[in-house]
Amino acid sequence: MAPSAARELSGLREMAAALAEGRVGARELTERSLERIAASQPSLNAFRIVRAEAALAEADAADRRLASGERLPLLGVPLAVKDDMDVAGEPTAFGCAGAFPPKAADGEAVRRLRAAGAVIVGKTQTPELGQWPVTEGHAFGETRNPWNPAHTPGGSSGGSAAAVAAGLVPAALGSDGAGSVRIPAAWTHLVGVKPQRGRISTWPEPEAFHGLTVNGVLARTVADAALLLDAASGPDPGDVHRPARISAVEAVRRDPGRLRIALSYRTAFTGTPKSLDPVVRSAVEELAGRLEGLGHEVVPEDPRYGAIGLTFAPRATAGVRELAGRVPDPSLLDPRTHETVRAGRLLGGAALRVSRRAEAALRRRVGEIFDRFDVVLTPTTATPPLRIGALSGLGAMATDRAMIAACPYAWTWNVLGWPGVNVPAGFTPEGLPLGAQLLGPAHSEPRLLSLAAQLESAQDWAAHWPPGAPGAGGGSV
Repeated sequence: MAPSAARELSGLREMAAALAEGRVGARELTERSLERIAASQPSLNAFRIVRAEAALAEADAADRRLASGERLPLLGVPLAVKDDMDVAGEPTAFGCAGAFPPKAADGEAVRRLRAAGAVIVGKTQTPELGQWPVTEGHAFGETRNPWNPAHTPGGSSGGSAAAVAAGLVPAALGSDGAGSVRIPAAWTHLVGVKPQRGRISTWPEPEAFHGLTVNGVLARTVADAALLLDAASGPDPGDVHRPARISAVEAVRRDPGRLRIALSYRTAFTGTPKSLDPVVRSAVEELAGRLEGLGHEVVPEDPRYGAIGLTFAPRATAGVRELAGRVPDPSLLDPRTHETVRAGRLLGGAALRVSRRAEAALRRRVGEIFDRFDVVLTPTTATPPLRIGALSGLGAMATDRAMIAACPYAWTWNVLGWPGVNVPAGFTPEGLPLGAQLLGPAHSEPRLLSLAAQLESAQDWAAHWPPGAPGAGGGSV
């Protein structure tokens, strides 16, 4: 394949197919990915670590394996992972400042990507310990949205989202503890899958943030997201949660059938002000109309969330406290992180135990809606992408209020451990991406992905690229 033709490859599936068919080499794709990363880093700042030398060595090894006739789902494809995942030989700073030691071994999710043949080009930016829906911090600066660099790509998987949206890599892993895959997917026009808890291992953590956080995927198409989800899925023997295996790739190929969909704009009680931006509501309404046009029944109905908010804070703050305790130099942490650590110390005992015990009752309460509906459709966020610096200089309480106001819809499904999929829902008049989420009960990824794929076939999301991205006809970002 000529170099110009290699540049035209943008999707995960098409890259994997071109490699398997010998139409392109892994080194060629990896070099092109690294070139795009280097060109974009001053403007987007999507990567914390770029593994240029190691990635090229991995690509050369992949080319030898391909030449010998070996075939694997991702053999030779350049991918990125969020910097809360261990990659052997690299530090895992998780958005923090300081000198972190290199890890001796891959985390299980990364190990599975390597087993599928992927080339890991780097680790993407995330805010300090994944706490905020923006990807900014004194340790690395600001990660910017490829659609408009004055705005955030979201967080906490903002680096992964920016990298995929800009065409630096065809897909990436992120993690989602309160919407941290779905929010940046919504704000960068991507498909973002938060799978069932345990679907993608969080090992070496037996569970992350006391069960709130799961690893997930970001891609430009549903089929690409499904391919990456299948490759990354599977347990480590030490995992707390071990759901039965699914085939996301097969689900994408199936017609979802006629579904009954609950359209909900209600948010769970948080005791803080929040309102839905009319432009977001209009986009979700339009998406609901498209679903009706595809033959589904869409009915206004809200889940009964109850006191779910009271169970979130102990798990989240205790999780931050535990991770902050492993940082080489805690004095470098953001003052807001220290406030959260103090809250985690207060809530990490009896309140944490009660919050975990409450999960089963909350599942029954919220899950009642699935006795009558197949899927719940909600906005992914209440606002369009925030401007860079929107949360800068705020105290801990003001930051919490601001991020709840912008992102009140995603976190409830983290408490329950159930799957959700962000799908693109159009753009603001200024061209900023918006998203909606398809939510289901336990183990419902196949249905959600099948429905998302049907929507995508009607909407052609992947035809839209940020200005200057490869698919927009402008070359490198």
